[in-house]
Amino acid sequence: MIKKKKIAGFLFFIACIFTNYAQTGKIGIGTRSPQSVLDVNGDVSIRKKLYTADASGNPSPGKDGQILVSQGPGLSPVWKTLRVPDYEVNKYYLIFNDSFRDFTVGTNSNGSGTTGQGISFAASNADVSGAIASTDLVPTANFTTLTNSVNRYKEISGLRKQFTVNSTTSTTYFLFETVVQNTGGSSATATTKYACGIFVDDILKSLRINGVTNSNASGFVTHTQIGAVDNLSTGTHTVKVACARLNFINQSGTIGIGSPAASGVTNMNNFMTQSSLKVDVYEIPQNFSPIITP
Repeated sequence: MIKKKKIAGFLFFIACIFTNYAQTGKIGIGTRSPQSVLDVNGDVSIRKKLYTADASGNPSPGKDGQILVSQGPGLSPVWKTLRVPDYEVNKYYLIFNDSFRDFTVGTNSNGSGTTGQGISFAASNADVSGAIASTDLVPTANFTTLTNSVNRYKEISGLRKQFTVNSTTSTTYFLFETVVQNTGGSSATATTKYACGIFVDDILKSLRINGVTNSNASGFVTHTQIGAVDNLSTGTHTVKVACARLNFINQSGTIGIGSPAASGVTNMNNFMTQSSLKVDVYEIPQNFSPIITP
């Protein structure tokens, strides 16, 4: 008798569902006013596969680890894979990375021109003050002071760029590379000295002094400089590169930094001498963007 009552109750439940469907074209479970073809007001337990139509319209149960994502009204949901990288606490991650260059093609499309980029210094443009390293070329040195009419640092304007720091715990690395050329000199043993600095928000963060030997053959050197700064404030920062010809004796000729020393040289061009700057920001992440947006 009890079994018959259960069967009768189940049949009545099914009959109610189909009666509702016949009246409204919708099936409601736990609701008398279904809002869709199947409206379940309560928990749903699925013990096996859930199929949705794939891009070809074929039923697809998805793959392990995928989630079901809505495509909007009138479209079936699709299975999507979340590409979330592994994250370890207190580890540095490369958050920002970019490279810049100071390059002017000039009159020739292949970059064989010799003007319009970098900076140059005649012998009369040397740093006449002979900046004192112990007091003037320090991490607190100001860009405006070093580029004044006395110290005569010149900016490589094409390398002025902005970058962003998101975490209070970070290390920012700078890689600056250029070619320095001297038009020549009477003494093959004399060396023309120069200095290049990397500035962040107009404050000196890295400086290197180097030299190019005077030569009637318009000699040159490749200048490579790496600098780093820890824990910059969060937000947007500006990086600049500026160089100076230092005031030493036995100097002659003109030097070009990031450009041929003169338009008449034959062993260099804009493409070969162009300057580049690479910025890498490593951070211990503190701010996380949601992987799924509403």
